[in-house]
Amino acid sequence: MTAPRQRKGVRLADAADEQPSQQEDAKPRAEIQSAHTGGKLWNILSLTVGGIVAVCLGLLTSVYIATLHENDLWFSNIKEVEREISFRTECGLYYSYYKQMVQAASIQQGLHGLVYDNKTESVRTINILERMNVYQEVFLSILYRILPIQQYLEPVYFYIYTLFGLQAVYVIALYVTSWLLSGTWLSGLLAAFWYITNRVDTTRVEFTIPLRENWALPFFAVQIAAITYLLRTHLQPAHERWTLLAVFIATFFFSLTWQFNQFMMLIQALVLFVLDCFDMLPTAKVTWLYIIQVSGLLLVCVLQFFNSMILGSLLISFNASVLIARTIQKNLKKGGLFSRLGKLLLHVLFVSCLTLLVNKLIKKILNLESDEHIFKFLKAKFGFGATRDFDANLYLCEEAFGLLPLNTFSRLSDTLLFYVYIFVLFPMTVTAAIVAFQNLRYSIGSTKAEKSVGKKEDCTIALKPGTAYNLIHTVLFGCLALSTMRMKYLWTSHMCVFASFGLCSTEVWGLILKCVRLYTSQRTSVIRYSLPVITLLYISYKFWPGIMDELSELREFYDPDTVELMNWIKSNTPSTAVFAGSMQLLAGVKLCTGRILTNHPHYEDKNLRERTKQIYQIYAKRSPEDVYRILQSFGTDYVILEDSICYERRHSRGCRLRDLLDIANGHIMDGLGENEPDLKPSLYPRFCEEIKRNLPSYTVHFTRVFQNKTFHVYRLAKHK
Repeated sequence: MTAPRQRKGVRLADAADEQPSQQEDAKPRAEIQSAHTGGKLWNILSLTVGGIVAVCLGLLTSVYIATLHENDLWFSNIKEVEREISFRTECGLYYSYYKQMVQAASIQQGLHGLVYDNKTESVRTINILERMNVYQEVFLSILYRILPIQQYLEPVYFYIYTLFGLQAVYVIALYVTSWLLSGTWLSGLLAAFWYITNRVDTTRVEFTIPLRENWALPFFAVQIAAITYLLRTHLQPAHERWTLLAVFIATFFFSLTWQFNQFMMLIQALVLFVLDCFDMLPTAKVTWLYIIQVSGLLLVCVLQFFNSMILGSLLISFNASVLIARTIQKNLKKGGLFSRLGKLLLHVLFVSCLTLLVNKLIKKILNLESDEHIFKFLKAKFGFGATRDFDANLYLCEEAFGLLPLNTFSRLSDTLLFYVYIFVLFPMTVTAAIVAFQNLRYSIGSTKAEKSVGKKEDCTIALKPGTAYNLIHTVLFGCLALSTMRMKYLWTSHMCVFASFGLCSTEVWGLILKCVRLYTSQRTSVIRYSLPVITLLYISYKFWPGIMDELSELREFYDPDTVELMNWIKSNTPSTAVFAGSMQLLAGVKLCTGRILTNHPHYEDKNLRERTKQIYQIYAKRSPEDVYRILQSFGTDYVILEDSICYERRHSRGCRLRDLLDIANGHIMDGLGENEPDLKPSLYPRFCEEIKRNLPSYTVHFTRVFQNKTFHVYRLAKHK
């Protein structure tokens, strides 16, 4: 009995002896708790200030772009027909469906007119919702009809203000992505500044408002921000689920608003594939992202009445192949370096072959040929044989589909963006290569894995999953932009994010300072905050006067010949008249006059491409009887000839539209220069030139009813 009491007494004594020590520890604990509370308050304050700055910058960007648009066209003062003409080429076509929905007697009739459309392509009834990505126009028109704003806001302003508002979403998404990568909202501020000061190379929304990419890219930026957050380590399960939902929603809207969505997401899938192969991303999250891409695209496919081009996309075939290959090759990430390399090469080969096989099988089953012109263009562009294909050459000769001009880099360098981008890209690429090598060398099941844990952890700390994703993303989209100028807007906006992240990143500066043996945490903090501030001051000092001058410069829309043409068509032709001409001009004819078209600029349909090539014989060396017969087969009442095409000088010889037609028809081109040996002289003169001579062989079929300095309109005779 005494032993337990004695032990109890000892415990009490020990407790009494320890009491002063506990009292002494109370102060440090209180200090730690106070510091923790202070840090939490500081984080809340930083989050609040950063969020307010992001929203303000987004709104300022929208106002800035809207002001530039107003100043450039005097949009508020010009006539409605002039406003509509300002929506050039395919922009006018897309906006025409918004106008059609707004002016319809009811929403139901408007939708019926789109599903059973017989005005966009003569003698054919097509489903616009299936063929084109115009759900945004449908949604916006319905919103305009149900909101009580008709008395205060014209339909066109509701449309363009929505697009300018999406620019705010775009800038905020870029800001947030940079903030997530660097850990400071100062990085987001710099990304937004660079986006605005490099506006010429980061966006073209102010002069191509209805273009599909202006709808889609803000959602793409939101998706990248959500993926960057998803790839954070130690993410709570609830946060992960909400983030996956955000990724899905952004992916869905991106896919719904742009016909080229599948090609952009294919590149994104390649980013995920590369990083997953080198163990640089969590496999489970990569799988979810593959599934989200496919499910988002399939949902769009359903909304577009099972559009066969979506079902036959390479993205669906690739993602399915990756998931199948991963199931078959279960031990892909086990073994030593050479074993892993062998398995990796086999995996890449298997996925590539399976993708092509699945894609070919789907296209054969669906009899799909809608996207064949894209592959012909790519084949010719990258030197896999010359082509006389009219559609492929039409793309090859357009500047937008050529290589990125070198003067782009000089403009980006003026704001220091390109210099900083390269400065950040080089060490990050080296780090990624080291991490990839270490991951292959010390993989699961390797005998040296346990001995090298420390080395591996040192490497992976320098390249977080979110950083790795954005690095490969910017590299692959950079390659796309360098090869095709039109796609530069996908790269340059992300360039702003990546460069600003690097300038404000402890990862980048920590790596550089460790390499030169000057690393301290204090020095890293000073550099990561001071250099961005200096850069912001430099940008503000250099570009603020130019921005103010730009905002004060006033211009006015001026295109009297096109206005005269549209007014004449509305006043002097029946509403059921069918017009033939260039696809760019006819988009404006549909928007401004509502007349029926033979062809239009939405080129993702094989039948339409064949039809356009036939209509364009009006600029080739063909007999009047041939041209008349072709136009009659499409129910044409009037044909519009443009001097700017007939006597084109914008392109060099071999790339003028008339040259492309001559080559496709096997005829020798006009002018001095070489011709391919098998090309022969045509038996007939060029139609668009000869018809103006009013020879009997032409006047029997065509009667000129309108002309000005730019356009000539001919009415087709109605022969029995």
